[in-house]
Amino acid sequence: MRVPVLLVVLGVLLAVGVPTAWLLTRPGTSDGPPVAEVVASASGPAASPSPGLGAAGPDPAGSGGSSGVPLPPVTARPATPQVAPALPAPTRLVVPALGIDAPVDAVGVEPDGNMTIPEDVSRVGWYRFGPAPGAPEGSAVLAGHVDDAEQGLGAMSPLARTSVGDQVQVTDAAGGSTTWQVVAREEFSKQSVPLADLFARSGPPRLVLITCGGPFLADIRSYEDNVVVVAEPV
Repeated sequence: MRVPVLLVVLGVLLAVGVPTAWLLTRPGTSDGPPVAEVVASASGPAASPSPGLGAAGPDPAGSGGSSGVPLPPVTARPATPQVAPALPAPTRLVVPALGIDAPVDAVGVEPDGNMTIPEDVSRVGWYRFGPAPGAPEGSAVLAGHVDDAEQGLGAMSPLARTSVGDQVQVTDAAGGSTTWQVVAREEFSKQSVPLADLFARSGPPRLVLITCGGPFLADIRSYEDNVVVVAEPV
């Protein structure tokens, strides 16, 4: 997924394509309790039609990240993915403390089983086969690119600076809004992200924000880690 979490000098990113300022600007990798503990109470099937995990691979456009968010395994793959019960789709994500203010698109699944991420790095994707923000249970998942060699920094680029207690607002297509408070932020290697819990359809309502982080791997033009932020309704 083209969604890291670093603060890089835009000129360096565009000229070199590698976030060399990362080591100088990298924020703390976590805040609050471990994400796995926060989401451990969730139960039931993951909100994914994907039959397997799938590693996040390099972005075919060479933009500094992979093409999607890996999805958790499920016990069976339906012929047609089940869309979550109808609620107004989210249309905007705002995190005032970070300066994030981005339109949200409903997205699905790539052929490789990864969650689709909008090509436009200024936009964020909502996983439409899972709960919508404001659903009575389960995790609503939003993910976005952190940067692009041509487009520059993405909407989710400040996500690694999220602090416990930060407020998150999500506006929906009907004009309603939900407010969330961050309870945990953690950086994982892409192989160790607790995907099944993060994409859970049941359990307490949560908002999950995902982007990339960690070192930039120039050989595959992708980031080594994912940053995960979990928020609960206010």
